[in-house]
Amino acid sequence: MEKMYDYIVIGGGIVGVSTAWQLQSRFPDKSILLIEKESGFSHHQTGHNSGVIHAGVYYAPGSLKAEFCKAGVAATTEFCAKHRIPVENCGKLLVATTQQEVERMQALYERCQHNGLDVELIDEQELKRREPNIVGLGAIAVSTTSIVSYRQVTEKMAEEFIDAGGSIQLNTEVTKLVESELKVSITGQRNGEAIHFDGQFLVVCSGLMADRLTRMMGIETDFQIVPYRGEYYRLPEKYNNIVNHLIYPIPDPDLPFLGVHLTRMIDGSVTVGPNAVQGWKREGYGKINFNLRDVLDMISFAGFWKVSAKHLKTGLIETKNSWWKPGYLKLVNKYCPQIKLEDLEPYPAGIRAQAVLKDGTLVHDFLFAESARSLHVCNAPSPAATSAIPIGGYICDKIADKLGLQADTDVSQVA
Repeated sequence: MEKMYDYIVIGGGIVGVSTAWQLQSRFPDKSILLIEKESGFSHHQTGHNSGVIHAGVYYAPGSLKAEFCKAGVAATTEFCAKHRIPVENCGKLLVATTQQEVERMQALYERCQHNGLDVELIDEQELKRREPNIVGLGAIAVSTTSIVSYRQVTEKMAEEFIDAGGSIQLNTEVTKLVESELKVSITGQRNGEAIHFDGQFLVVCSGLMADRLTRMMGIETDFQIVPYRGEYYRLPEKYNNIVNHLIYPIPDPDLPFLGVHLTRMIDGSVTVGPNAVQGWKREGYGKINFNLRDVLDMISFAGFWKVSAKHLKTGLIETKNSWWKPGYLKLVNKYCPQIKLEDLEPYPAGIRAQAVLKDGTLVHDFLFAESARSLHVCNAPSPAATSAIPIGGYICDKIADKLGLQADTDVSQVA
């Protein structure tokens, strides 16, 4: 007879692991299972990002992104301090290099103030004093931005989950979900063999596969995941001290991407990127990637064509720069002119799981779907890694409200 779990969580990225850990901490008497199709944790979005603990500069006041991010900075920093995970508070400078960017910078600065962030506007001279290798007309200085290894954070959360009594099934790909009045039945494949699990409630944090598992559950939605590749380069070791802060351009407010930036990594290196180009494979991290199912899903979705048409010029420029390295370099040289073409060394790409609505609207905030016995995280945009602890807490709250549960432990006590 198959074991009946109280809760089953699908997804071994930082949001899924955070949710499972916090559920087990809140409800220690409940049996909780975490399912992940890879051999370990954070193999996709979590393990392919810049490792930045974002302060919440870009997000609309009152949005879930703004609220989660602000809470996430404190919770992530506290978690890392408790578990001796290295964190470097290097700060961030958002550099304006044109008059249009100066105007955008002012609007962004006002948004920061609305969000209650510790920021400072600095002029060209102060920028040069703080960053001798960076040029610009001015910048927003953000003191609360840090860097960390999110893979290490996720693995520690998984350890905490197991120590609290949780169970984990790796190398298990979910192939079927069936919800009945009393339970959710899950069928998966592990090492070529079928495996089954039953749970009273299901939480799905599947990132790049969020739309497919929602449909698998029979939940009607009007979105689809469209993958965008973020390509990075790494600078030679001689440039490890080229900047003192993280250096970001002023972003285009109409796009969910932050632009090509210089990022100090927790291992001491400096990366350049990412750009944002159309992905043709949801889990395609190589230079040339194509998956027939992923492409067919995408081109049969009206929202893909609408969003592509709306941002056609930007998409073509990004694609050109992806294949033509001097174009990519130009994006960096506008604020850091000393970097040369030969300085752009290979570095792994990442894939952003972007939810797009049928009308072509990019979903900028968190998006959830649910049924009687399930809750699905359909869109967890940047800064999902920064916000993973408050997101997990929010999901726990929703489950508790939905099922009328009383937690044994408050989330603030486990971070």
